[in-house]
Amino acid sequence: MRTSAAAGAGVALGGMLPAWRARAATELNMWWWGEQELPGLQAFVDDSVKKYTAATVKPMLQDTAVVISQFQTAAASGEAPDIQFLWNGIYHMESVWLGYLQPLNGLVSDEVIQASNPTLLSNFGGNTYRVGWYPLPMIWIYNKDAFDKAGLDADKAPQTWDEFLAACEKLKSASIAPVGGGIQDGYWGEWYFGHALAQNVDSAGETIGLFTGERDFREPKYHEHWVKLEELRKAGFFNPEISSTELYPGIDLIVAGKVGMGLSVGSRVPADSKATNGRIGTMVMPVYGKGKLAGQPIFDSQGLGIPAKAKDPKAAAAFLEYLQSPDRLKALHELTGWIPANKNFDVSVLTDPTVRDMWQRWGLSPNIPYLSNLVPGQFYEQALLPTAQQVVEGKITGEQAGELAYNVAKEWRDFNPDIVENYQKWAVDLGG
Repeated sequence: MRTSAAAGAGVALGGMLPAWRARAATELNMWWWGEQELPGLQAFVDDSVKKYTAATVKPMLQDTAVVISQFQTAAASGEAPDIQFLWNGIYHMESVWLGYLQPLNGLVSDEVIQASNPTLLSNFGGNTYRVGWYPLPMIWIYNKDAFDKAGLDADKAPQTWDEFLAACEKLKSASIAPVGGGIQDGYWGEWYFGHALAQNVDSAGETIGLFTGERDFREPKYHEHWVKLEELRKAGFFNPEISSTELYPGIDLIVAGKVGMGLSVGSRVPADSKATNGRIGTMVMPVYGKGKLAGQPIFDSQGLGIPAKAKDPKAAAAFLEYLQSPDRLKALHELTGWIPANKNFDVSVLTDPTVRDMWQRWGLSPNIPYLSNLVPGQFYEQALLPTAQQVVEGKITGEQAGELAYNVAKEWRDFNPDIVENYQKWAVDLGG
């Protein structure tokens, strides 16, 4: 087994031949996601599959809307793939509790698991259920050309809510939509929740209390983030097409300078910075709240795991180890312009000043978990996505969004006492 200490270089972790070079099953099915947020990942997957000799790996790129549901349906019927892409936190933890995923401990080497940096939210009951694949700083971005046109300092992003509102006014006066993107598919509301709820909480464990019943979305500080959305709508700060545009095309509007500021992810920054000749700036959400997590950079990671009924778990584990080999870590960077999640990868390969600065502030500095990774599936579908959509469209107020969120959380609690119990155990694992 070897793990990268630099791009294309490794340090031996043991004297045995790497498992991925050994004989393995003839065919492995891999369901994956990520090209949508990391352009070039398709090329990396294709290249890796082509060069892997221990098995025939058949990859299938999943649509964003079915990453969870398609896997859980297949797992319930005993037809899951051998390798599954897994978003972090509850997005795979519910599958853990349903018995659809198996722990990687004892399958994938401890050295590889630790080096891959799956993050705290991949752990439950002393086991780890994912290896990290690529890191995902959760960020806000702004277009520096738009800032220039509005008479703003393009080298200084707003840090407080008052500074943010003032910047929005100047952008609006310059006929540039101040803030937004695309919320038609709902996912913008998920990202916003992850950034904005953090303003008024002290820990991930406190957030879990909103679902287990110890805390209440009707309390003003727990729905203030939706009130702030209402404030932005009333001020006319959103781009007019926000409700008719999906998440990723909405980010493209910021890159094109049609929208001044909005939500994005770190994996897009290399391509977006290149497309604008370095005119994309990165920022933490401007602060309005008083929680300990307010103003802190948010860091997440995408990962891969092994379903409980994979036909050959050892062969699947061997392929996961192969993806963490020095050659594959180097290839991921070369084909995507981004970096792998592996802690031992030499990030000095990042040469774009915008990308390097972002990684310093999000990846190498103290950061916090992405709180949207903690919401139950029912809450995600019935509250997390529609609340933001309806507030942006003026159909409900921020306070009414808090009431809706409370009712959905209560209904979920009442009908899922076993999962609530798992949540309470998980909160202990998360230190809160």
